[in-house]
Amino acid sequence: MRLDLKRSLLDQLRLASLLDGVSYIILLGIAMPLKYAADMPMVVRIVGSAHGFLWIALCLFLLLALLKKKLSFGWCVIVFVGALIPFLPFWLDHKLRAKKESQLDQNAMKAPTPTNEKS
Repeated sequence: MRLDLKRSLLDQLRLASLLDGVSYIILLGIAMPLKYAADMPMVVRIVGSAHGFLWIALCLFLLLALLKKKLSFGWCVIVFVGALIPFLPFWLDHKLRAKKESQLDQNAMKAPTPTNEKS
């Protein structure tokens, strides 16, 4: 399923989580080793700043999802804590996608079905 970034807050949250997860892995796996092994502290400053921006964006999307009742408080806590553990955002993306699909299925079941009326 593709991300519907214009209409779906959950998709926007998923994208923010994935970008934050990728930046965290780059920070821990590339930038930190370069800082200590190759004496390149500027890499951590650049990647760390980008990761900080993405993490704040993730927190804002979590707050929006909570306020608009797209996610429960428990889900928001899980996504927040998941952002602190490398590779967990990718597993959570799978769970959030399934949650969105189940919400779409529930909405489709609630929608009235058109009737064939002959005039």
